[in-house]
Amino acid sequence: MLRSRPVHFTSRLDAWERLLTGLGLVKTVDDGSWREFDAGSGRLALHAAEPGSAQDGTTVFGVEVGDLAEFARRTNLAAEEAGTSPAELVQADHGQSCRITGPDGFSFLADPAAKAADGTWATSADADPALAVVEVWFTEDPGSAAQTLRDIGARFRPFPDDDETADFAAKNGGVLMVRPAEGAPRAGLGFEYDGDLDALHSRLTGAGHQVRLTEEAFGRTLHVASPDASGELPASIWVSKR
Repeated sequence: MLRSRPVHFTSRLDAWERLLTGLGLVKTVDDGSWREFDAGSGRLALHAAEPGSAQDGTTVFGVEVGDLAEFARRTNLAAEEAGTSPAELVQADHGQSCRITGPDGFSFLADPAAKAADGTWATSADADPALAVVEVWFTEDPGSAAQTLRDIGARFRPFPDDDETADFAAKNGGVLMVRPAEGAPRAGLGFEYDGDLDALHSRLTGAGHQVRLTEEAFGRTLHVASPDASGELPASIWVSKR
């Protein structure tokens, strides 16, 4: 079991909730400073941050798995064969977890997932089925990052390009991407939409969100004003057509 579940830190929880609801996600957990939202594919968590803090407006790469010990065993086996970094069971602030560290020093957690009421790993049936959560690993070493995602069981998703990008699908929902970038490795957040992008555009603008549509060689993308937008923080959240 593997599902994309990034965590976004923000001092604007309510504004983010309005945006995510407009996109078609459904809130499934509301525990004060922690809120979880299901998309048709993948999950996103919001974590409260102090306004203006270093965390405010940042995204942390993360996944959910079914069995931590088995996930660590399989990842370590794959990592041993590929010569990449192993997984390590750790006690995080929120409980037992598994830390995966890439050759570039980028690390992320795999947390235990909870099954749905029907006993499956499905996300909420009320979420827009066309929407997928996308998390991005920006790195100067995209080849090793891509191998690390293979090690954890992500499925390579061929995409027609000629650069160092790599896209992966998580078996139980969500998309994991690797993109080349200068500087320290970091995480990013976006969405894919396998539906009528014009209808989504209308839905968002009707809800009062500022939205811009671009058309480029690789496809059409909506750019939705980010609740965090200020200074060096991203001015928009992207939703690309799949």
